Amino acid sequence: MEQALPSIGSPFFYAVFFVAVLLMIAVDMLALKQSGSHKVSIKEAGIWSAIWVGVACGFGGWLWWYLANDPAYGPAVANQKTLEYFTGYVIEKSLAVDNIFVFLLIFGFFKVPVEYQRRVLLYGVFGAIVLRTVMVFLGAALVKEFSWILYVFGAFLLFTGLKMMLPEKEEKEDLTNNALLRFLRRHMRITDNYHGEAFFVMKNGLRYATPMFLVLMMVELSDVVFAVDSIPAIFAVTMDPFIVLTSNIFAILGLRAMFFLLADVADRFHLLRYGLAIVLSFIGVKLLMLEFLHIPVAVSLGVVFVVIIGSVIASLLFPKKAV
Repeated sequence: MEQALPSIGSPFFYAVFFVAVLLMIAVDMLALKQSGSHKVSIKEAGIWSAIWVGVACGFGGWLWWYLANDPAYGPAVANQKTLEYFTGYVIEKSLAVDNIFVFLLIFGFFKVPVEYQRRVLLYGVFGAIVLRTVMVFLGAALVKEFSWILYVFGAFLLFTGLKMMLPEKEEKEDLTNNALLRFLRRHMRITDNYHGEAFFVMKNGLRYATPMFLVLMMVELSDVVFAVDSIPAIFAVTMDPFIVLTSNIFAILGLRAMFFLLADVADRFHLLRYGLAIVLSFIGVKLLMLEFLHIPVAVSLGVVFVVIIGSVIASLLFPKKAV
């Protein structure tokens, strides 16, 4: 197995990253407070999507500049680490599209008013950041202690990818019997109706959860499921936990804006799931072949770009037939 470059995750780099993330979250929360509850327009979602992508690219540019000008690293390390960062970012951003379909399912099942969806996704992103951070460092520790676990990751990703290639079931999923929902409804007092954007309300001196809280829990659960795919996928690109974390979190930060940008047209990209399946299968094979075949990061980035863009174009050229 090829010897990976050492991690660049010094306290200084982590400090810069977390300051950038917290600053952008503060700006996002301030914007939400000022604008209040409202339906997010395509224009607003597009502007925020551009902002999040710009911040992610800006961080990648700063990372390259700092490493290239630091004698301890130099241009060669800067080029390699920055390429790993952007490849991980593109992979995570591509896989995150699948989250949109699940969010649509959750919002449809709970009949969440469109003006409340922004807030629940914002808090969902907060929870996702914490969960992803824990899972990245846990994964890094496992890889460091048990290198063979990379083959487990590879087998799982290949299995997931092949499973996604199977014809999609036409019937809609029903969340009524979801284990988490059953548990929450058995152990919590829950109101029948929404109370604005509130997650909890007081009634007769007792605290009640609202359906909004159930929606938040389902959003967080869906992120755990998707993280199981996306985090091992980025470990196929780099073993550096700093790169895995930063590329993952920056992609997640833009998920809410991407949801509102694509929610109304998500059904048009019906072939995208097959593109994601090919990407997961490719990454799985790459992990399984680590001992025998080295696939450069630039090639991985190219494959992901071509497959995802190709599946989007194919979806538009060959629209799904109305049933």
